[in-house]
Amino acid sequence: MFFTGDSSTRKRVDLGGRSSKERDRQKLLEQTRLERNKRLWQRQQNSAALKIQLQKCFRGRKAVEAEQLKVREQFYMTYGDRCQNVDSHCFGPDSEFLRWLVFFFNPENASDFLSLVEACRLLHRFVRVKGDIVSLFSGMDYSTNHALVDYRVKQWAYCCIQAVHHNRIQLKDQLLMASDSTNMPTVLLLDAVVLLIDPKLPWACKTVRYLSERSTITLLREIVLTGKESMKPGVPSAKASSLEHLLTLIISHVGQRPCICPSVDPRWSFSSQILTVPFLWHLFPHLKKVFATSELSLSHIHQMALCVQNHANVLPSDLSPEFPGYACLLGNLLETASVALSQPDCLFDMAIDFAAVTSYLLELLPPLKSSSTESKENLIGAEDEEESKEISLNRDLERQISDAINPHLLLQLINVLFRGFSVTNGLYEEGPHNKEVAAVGAASAFLHVTFNTLPLERIMTVLAYRTELVPILWNFIKRCNENQKWPSLTEQSAYLPGDAPGWLLPLAVFCPVYKHMLMIVDNEEFYEQEKPLSLKDIRCLIIILRQALWQLLWVNPGAAPNSAKSITNGFAHKRHCVEFIQQRVSVVVAELLSQLQDWNNRRQFTSPSDFHADAVNEYFISQAVIENTRAYDILQRAPFLVPFTSRVKIFTSQLAASKQRDASQVVFSQNRLRIRRDHILEDAFNQLSALSEEDLRGLIRIAFVNEFGVEEAGIDGGGIFKDFMENVTRAAFDVQYGLFKETADHLLYPNPGSGMIHEQHLQFFHFLGTILAKAMFEGILVDIPFATFFLSKLKQKHNYLNDLPSLDPELYRHLIFLKHYEDDISELELYFVIVNNEYGEQTEEELLPGGKNMRVTNENVITFIHLIANHRLNFQIRQQSSHFLRGFQQLIQKEWIEMFNEHEIQLLISGSLDGLDVDDLRANTNYAAGYHKEHYVIEMFWEVLKGFSMQNQMKFLKFVTGCSRGPLLGFKYLEPLFCIQRAAGNASEEALDRLPTSATCMNLLKLPPYRSKQQMETKLLYAINADAGFDLS
Repeated sequence: MFFTGDSSTRKRVDLGGRSSKERDRQKLLEQTRLERNKRLWQRQQNSAALKIQLQKCFRGRKAVEAEQLKVREQFYMTYGDRCQNVDSHCFGPDSEFLRWLVFFFNPENASDFLSLVEACRLLHRFVRVKGDIVSLFSGMDYSTNHALVDYRVKQWAYCCIQAVHHNRIQLKDQLLMASDSTNMPTVLLLDAVVLLIDPKLPWACKTVRYLSERSTITLLREIVLTGKESMKPGVPSAKASSLEHLLTLIISHVGQRPCICPSVDPRWSFSSQILTVPFLWHLFPHLKKVFATSELSLSHIHQMALCVQNHANVLPSDLSPEFPGYACLLGNLLETASVALSQPDCLFDMAIDFAAVTSYLLELLPPLKSSSTESKENLIGAEDEEESKEISLNRDLERQISDAINPHLLLQLINVLFRGFSVTNGLYEEGPHNKEVAAVGAASAFLHVTFNTLPLERIMTVLAYRTELVPILWNFIKRCNENQKWPSLTEQSAYLPGDAPGWLLPLAVFCPVYKHMLMIVDNEEFYEQEKPLSLKDIRCLIIILRQALWQLLWVNPGAAPNSAKSITNGFAHKRHCVEFIQQRVSVVVAELLSQLQDWNNRRQFTSPSDFHADAVNEYFISQAVIENTRAYDILQRAPFLVPFTSRVKIFTSQLAASKQRDASQVVFSQNRLRIRRDHILEDAFNQLSALSEEDLRGLIRIAFVNEFGVEEAGIDGGGIFKDFMENVTRAAFDVQYGLFKETADHLLYPNPGSGMIHEQHLQFFHFLGTILAKAMFEGILVDIPFATFFLSKLKQKHNYLNDLPSLDPELYRHLIFLKHYEDDISELELYFVIVNNEYGEQTEEELLPGGKNMRVTNENVITFIHLIANHRLNFQIRQQSSHFLRGFQQLIQKEWIEMFNEHEIQLLISGSLDGLDVDDLRANTNYAAGYHKEHYVIEMFWEVLKGFSMQNQMKFLKFVTGCSRGPLLGFKYLEPLFCIQRAAGNASEEALDRLPTSATCMNLLKLPPYRSKQQMETKLLYAINADAGFDLS
């Protein structure tokens, strides 16, 4: 065909009268019908073939059964129904005895079972008489008949195990009997197998291999479980059972030389079938010793490690929800680990595999009930607790696991993993080598899941003080940071994603261990001896931790704010995800940085700005006041990343927002209190305690009553209230009143014996908490220096040994002496008791139940030291602190105060100790009634004020503002701004003789136009020191 130039396609016309579409439809239907018929024919053919095969199989089985019946009858006629006619020659290669027996044997047949038992009894007798089992089976020449002999031995051994397994219910009381019970059928059968697989015999490996291929280990598992159920409670027998002997021989063929047994399928291995039996070693203590030898442990643990790497599920079905297979395997594995790891020839590879396997199994565990007290620290929310009630392990199984991960095990594992590693190993120019990476990854993965599963109190001390874990991990972290190259640890952790940062796991372990160490280390060790890390290293560590925390919380957050609960729901999957690990690391890093900041506040060793994130800007600050934003979340979890002044601004804005919310409710309510100056504390307590929380948030106006019962002049526009707050706090916190004591540094803390002075002492502490909160709520600074260990109670924090010097330096020195005492401490005759001496009355308290009979030794001296510190810093003042906190939180929310550390809280309460910044005040001052900043009286005034002592400057500030300290962020934030107004319209002598006056409610100074600096100084000093209340004007 040639192109004609016509671009259109002509429609085809079928001259037959039908369209092509109809013809194609008919063809398709015909093709479909043919294919359907073909498939039907194939199914019929397959069905017919299957029927033929079943018929053949059925006929073959019937033929075999007929032949077995025939051979059985012939066996009984020849050898007797109880093997009466059997002698030692019947076991030889020329006899039909064994061939017939293993051919027709059926474990369901009682006669067959008895015949097999009698054959085993004869075997034991002939072996005892002849002494040589090889010649008993093979005659004079084993090499000639080895194929026949091997076959018969394999079959006989399998028949014996089959017989015990099938009849295990009837024989349940015999399954765990010792080998000396020779008349028991079960013992005879199992001991026969023990004889047949003796490692010295030439057919031993072939027989064990045959038994493994027939999945005999699953039969033995069911035998063990049946015997365990029938076992009477109490102490297990001192003698090993026949079943234990058999298992011991079978496991000795795995990974042993010169054994040629191939590797078995992990699903039918000893590890998956037998080690998943609950409390296996309680049944078989001898087997435990054999399994713990390094070679056996290495083989079995390596096999399990390969399964973990391949994520293969090889464990049998759980016995019950309380006894999941993985938990039973973990418990049995951990119980032997201490012995295996303590072997002198324990290999590094075995420790790596052990850490990998146990880490994986620990990940699958639900939180143990024994660790519920730490669930909050480990980010386990309320929803997890509900789920843990549904998925919970047996208590004894929990105890087996938690008891096995003891200090000894951790010590052994860390020592094997880091054997030969120096804390200064390697140059900064070189990254960690492969073996070091493997060790760090294995240790970090194991300890990370351990921290999140088990209680920490028993394991942290040994990690901190009996291993080199902290310096080794720090050396690793420092070198990786120096080289800016973090190796991937995903090979050492089965649950860590490949794209996870290399610093996640090391920090997840390093931070909590070092944090625990800082709770125990004393000031001399930290600052002077620089143990365990030098101050230079700590400065470097702060930078690394700050950058990591900012990366996790702001740059690349793994989860949205307030999503801790959603991340932590579930058990296995929750810790597998990288989000959970990131969440956990952000918590422990923030806790360690907060603790290092506390150390820096005690004695500065680095700049406070080292704790601040570099990227905090105005946008971040604006977001930080909005709930459910990342900036707000950071402010709650790691406030030290934000500079102090920025946090004060946020705090001020939160107070302002709270006041604005309350304004609509209290706009018409105003409480006016009449306070006698000479009974200021009693009147304030009685009247303020009667106010509701809403009233306390509203306006409170004060009318002072002088000693004559007359109200002082002046209308309270806020200044009188400021004066009232400063005076009432000065009276209430005076040590003479008995509610508070002071340390050697004149810092205040609650008097432990306050109840002996005031009946209502707890109500007074509640009132004082409210008073302090009201001062902060209104932005009034009060000069009350609190002890740091008391301010920590406002944050609901626990105090530790390092806070003790501020309370009792002498006691602290004595405790440090005990800590470093090298001789036998028990000779000092110290017990776990403490003597309290309040106002001459001595009482003795036990630090622990039964403490008066518990002597302090070198082993428990650290516990004793911390119990003493805890008693003095926390326990003695617990009631007073609790009531103070309740009153405080009526006005100041916990979230607001959590933004600040104890040192910063003191600044919020009292302001800076640097005194009055005259230049700042001058730059933020207004003038009225003819004064201006260049007026000669104003110039003279600033010169006079600058020449005042610090004490007089603070008195001046109190005189004009009602508070002796200025705003925390400077006088720019004083509301209203300070103003100097000209007093005395004319400059007559009478007018110039007047004293300056003030209106504290408006921060106003009314200053006459004095002619000389001397006159101005005299008048100002008289006014600010007159202390004449509001009658001065």
